[in-house]
Formats: sequence, C-alpha cells, structure tokens
Amino acid sequence: MIEGMIIAGIATGSEEGYIYVRAEYPLAVERLKMAIADDEAHGLLGDNILGSGKNFRLRINRGAGAFVCGEGSALTASIEGGRGMPRTKPPRSVDHGLFDAPTSLNNVETFANVPTIIERGAAWYRSIGTETSPGTKAFALTGNIKHTGLIEVPMGTTLREIVEDIGGGIPDGKKFKAVQTGGPSGGCLTEKHLDTPIDYDNLLASGSMMGSGGMIVMDEDDCMVSVAKFYLEFTVDESCGKCTPCRIGNKRLLEILDRITRGLGRDEDLDELQNLARVIRDSSLCALGQTAPNPVLSTLENFWDEYVAHVRDHHCTAHRCRDLMSFVIDPKVCKGCSLCARMCPPGAISGIPKQPYAIDQARCIKCGTCLEKCKFGAISIR
Repeated sequence: MIEGMIIAGIATGSEEGYIYVRAEYPLAVERLKMAIADDEAHGLLGDNILGSGKNFRLRINRGAGAFVCGEGSALTASIEGGRGMPRTKPPRSVDHGLFDAPTSLNNVETFANVPTIIERGAAWYRSIGTETSPGTKAFALTGNIKHTGLIEVPMGTTLREIVEDIGGGIPDGKKFKAVQTGGPSGGCLTEKHLDTPIDYDNLLASGSMMGSGGMIVMDEDDCMVSVAKFYLEFTVDESCGKCTPCRIGNKRLLEILDRITRGLGRDEDLDELQNLARVIRDSSLCALGQTAPNPVLSTLENFWDEYVAHVRDHHCTAHRCRDLMSFVIDPKVCKGCSLCARMCPPGAISGIPKQPYAIDQARCIKCGTCLEKCKFGAISIR
C-alpha cells in the first residue's frame, strides 16, 4: 500500500499522502508507523527519494470510527478537523478534495495493487478475474460456517466455492440459508445465488454489493427479519444526520421492523417497508443512506414468507424473535421431575410432582432456561 501511494504521489505531482485509520485499531496504527519509519530510514519516503529529486511524505490520521467516514467527502472533512459529513457533488475530490486541493482518494486494496501491476503489466492483472472486474478481492468470511477468516480470491469465484470449498460449509449439518455481502449495507443472497460469479456487476444485479468485503453466512436457524433489523440498527446509529431521507427515513424503517419482530406488525407495514426503502435508496445524499435499505429490500424479495409469517401469523419460523416465541411442555413426555419449575427465574412453571407441568405464558420471560435444563426433551419452542 505504501509503495502504491508513493507511485500515486509521483504520478499526480503530490508530495503528501494521508492514511485514514480507525483509532480502534491501535495495532494497525503501530505497524504503519513502523513501516513508514523504516521506509524513511532507507530513503524511500521523505525528501529527495533515492536521489530522484521527488519528495513524498505520509501521515497517519486516526479517525473516531464513524462509519460514514468511508464516504470520500466525509473522510476529507474528518482529516481537516471537521465533523465527518458528506457534501453534495460536484465538486468531486479530484477537483476540490482535501484542504480544497485536487485529491486522489482510493482504498487500501487499490493502492496495494499498483506496484504489482506496474511490475507485471496490465495484461497479467487482467488475466485474473472477469472481463469487467479484473484482479482479486479480499473478503472477511464469517458467520455460521466451519472455517472463518480473511480470504483472497479471484474475481469471478462463485459464492458456492467460497462457502463450501473454502469455508467448509455449514457446521452441524444445518442448511445454508443466506450470505450477506458488502458489510452492514449489503444485501442478503440465497441458495439461488450460490453459483453466481462474484464481481461488482453481478452483486449489484443480485441486490447486494461488494462494499467493504464482508461476507456473513447464515443458516436455517437465522431469522431474516431480525437480520434486516440488526443491520438497520447499525446504519441508523451511524447516520451523520445531514440528509432527511437517511436521518428520518431509516428510523421509520427500523420502527416498522421493530414492530414486526414484536408481533405487532400490520399488513400495510409490508408495503410501507418496500416503498419507504426505495425512497431512502433513491434520495439520500451519500452511499450510507443509499445502501442502508439493502438488507430490508433483499430480505423482502428473497424471504417474503418470513415477513408474512411474522405479520399475519405472529410466528417466527426460526424461533429468534423473543416476543413471537412460546415455550411449551409436552404432557406426554414430561415426567413431572419439577426441575424446570425450580430453575424458572420468574416462577412461570407449575405442576404436581410426577405429573405433567405447564408454563404460564403470561409470566414466561422466554429466557430458555427450562429448555436448557429439561433432561427428557419435553419442552419445545413454538
């Protein structure tokens, strides 16, 4: 990356570069400091690099961790000491960027690819990947999968190859349900997308995006309504609040999802979710707001039946939404040992020893202690 930035500086006539790092990553900051100091000691950074007459210096800027600072104009505002908020465009950063100067703003992967491309040539680089998305891509593979970690694959690799071959598949013999790509604002793709070659165009066409390279795998036990709510909670919290569609619209989306997961959803909520999500996507100022509805829109498209079950049947098929869960005791299996009653925190279970016990649903707090403690498999979730 450092070499790529030096090359970019020389190519554009710039003598200063900034590396923007989250302050929560002290190890990354420390290693960058060491690398910069080592390059300076060997004459690769600073004044008169290797006697060429070219100057280039690197500075590390530690950000406060605001997600919106991944947007270019918000990032430059943060480096300048202002609040990290995006601005309207034009002007673009290539014309008026950091400190109002023309700025070449790229991510780590782009700069890291530059030296190798110069060394081996563009034809070599384009021989990897697809026609429209050459090269490789790094992903953070995590979730309900056997082998998690950072991976780097050629563009055009299918989701199936990543999930099954590299990730080792879903543990405990459970069924694959979805994979969310692109970070918190990415869409959720299903089994029908597993053989889709991964590149920028295909992911966008499928309702997701490449984004930051996150890849979270979900299995049959995940509730997709709760998943959409989880990601929207993050983007609502990270919104800078500058534009109304993102600041207010996403809060309204979250309120609807919260209502649905608590069993208070209405039929009209399903249409309102879709309409509001599209308005936010089409009218927000920056990419954070424009992509925030992706988890909602993609789960509505691919898991419509789950939304309907939550709204009309007040039932969560994955048993993840606590307000839609009911713990019940099967009288045919219950031995009347009373262990569940003795362990129940609110005392919601009653009965006579050696006879079937019962759960008072009004008092049950759905903590799952009874299910965990029962030795006879008499308790289940409905």
